[in-house]
Parts: sequence; C-alpha cells; structure tokens
Amino acid sequence: MRVKLLGTAAGGAFPQWNCACNNCRSLREGTFQGKSRSQLQVAISSDGNKWVLLNASPDIRTQIETDPDLHPRHGPRGTPISAIVLTTADLDQILGLLQLREFQQFQIYATAGLQQIICHDNSMFGMLNRTSGQVSWIETAPGGTFSLPFNGKAAIRCTSVPVGQHFPAYVPEDRRKNIARDEVLLGLMIKSPSGQCLGYFPSVPSIDGALQLTLAGADVILFDGTFWSDEELCRIRGAGETARVMGHVPVSGLGGSIERLSGLKARKIYVHINNTNPMLDESGLEYREVREAGWEIAEDGWEFEM
Repeated sequence: MRVKLLGTAAGGAFPQWNCACNNCRSLREGTFQGKSRSQLQVAISSDGNKWVLLNASPDIRTQIETDPDLHPRHGPRGTPISAIVLTTADLDQILGLLQLREFQQFQIYATAGLQQIICHDNSMFGMLNRTSGQVSWIETAPGGTFSLPFNGKAAIRCTSVPVGQHFPAYVPEDRRKNIARDEVLLGLMIKSPSGQCLGYFPSVPSIDGALQLTLAGADVILFDGTFWSDEELCRIRGAGETARVMGHVPVSGLGGSIERLSGLKARKIYVHINNTNPMLDESGLEYREVREAGWEIAEDGWEFEM
C-alpha cells in the first residue's frame, strides 16, 4: 500500500492567512527554521492506479495538481481518485468535497451521523448529487470494517474507531440530539494487502486505555499533532478554548500524546499540526523533544509504502 501525505497542517494551513503569531510571522520573513504546510490530506493506493482520499482538504485542488499520480489519465475527463473516507465533518476535512463536484463519479464512505450533518443539514453539499449516480454514499458503522474499492488481492480493509463525541462548531445543539455521538469523530485502522496496518487518527480529544490497545496493532500511526499544549491558543489570543475542548489532545504535558503513547513500537508521525505549534520550529526545544521521544513531524510530500 502506498501512502501519500499531500498536506499535513491543521485548518488554515501554515502560515495561516490572518495569523501573525511568531511562527507565521517569521516564516513570511524568511527567518523561520521550518517549512510551510498545506491542510491535511492523505491518499492511499494498493496499486498506484486507483487512489482513495482520507477526508477532503480545502487545499485538495492544489494538492492534486502537484502530484502527477492524481492527474487525469484517459479521455477528456477522469480521475484516478475512486473514493473518499470521512472521519469527521469538520470544515477543514470536508470542504474539499465541493472542489470535487464536477460531475465526477466516486464513492464516499461515511457513518450515518456524518451523512446527516453533511448531506441533510447543509444544502450546499447537494452539489455532489446534481446528476444520478454522481456520488455514491456508502454507510459505515462505528467499530465496523469495510473494504475500499481496490480489486482482487489488492484489497484494503478499514476499521472505523470512534474516538470522541466532538461535533463541529457549526452543528447547532438542536441538530445534535438526533445524531449518534459515536458516529461524528473517528479514526481508522487501515490494513494493507501486505498485512501491515496504518492508524489514521488526526483528531483525538483524549487517549484512554482502549485507544492505546487499538493503536498497539498499528505499524505506522498518523496522529493528532494539532497543539503543543492545552492552553496554546488561549495564551496567543488572550482568550478562547483549550485544545481538549476543541477536540485535540495536546502533544506535551501530563496526559499528552507523547506521554500516553510512549510505549508503542510503531512508527509515530504527527499530522494536522496547527500553525501556532512551536514544534514546527526545527531549531526549537519542542522540536527536539518530539524527535527524542521517537516521533516524526510530517511534511507535505512525504510518501511511504506498507
């Protein structure tokens, strides 16, 4: 299985258009010891011909254009992208669906709860179904396993893992009561044809024993690296919500992902990294702490095989 990290940042990318934090300002000035990043986008394939996207980044058009493997190949219209698997309805992970509305057939795997939020509660996503068969929605179940559309021995199996009950901020309270809470925020355990397993967990509010046990079965983990500390945005803005309230366990500190996942033997890679996160600075103490703990910090354009 081939895995492409087309984008690795959290919503807003890095630098973020309206942000003048130390990271963004110094990156624009050319003094930052680190790299810019587009919004998180992962693509997987068992054969290099068909590709499946994990969620749909707002930056997906540019990300497709910068990777020849994802360009149209045959006839006047077409795409090697055959399907999308959704793990959340957060805007920075679904707005790319509207970039893919050009009467192109593909499949979307999502729980009933995510389909309710995206299709039924937001009329703009009706653009995905302007013609019969334009997009096929395939319902997945929390904790359930399903096969992705790769043929024969090249099958890839996914298991949905509920990781919390965090709704996107735009979903009003009266709409939430009719949606199962274990269907709105998920991770994926993706088993490649070789038998190796990729854990994809870009948004995780907390790490309990059950999640630790699940992740122990992964060979490579792409994990929530959004914020360095719980109070990160509060300190920068002077007010606001903590990382955990926003649905992201911090990297550092008591109960952070470095501590809670220290016993895992898998290759561990942080993704969905916010522009304010100090570990983006490759000259900083936070960057060294992450690397010394055995973690990697993902960069746009990384690719590996499993």
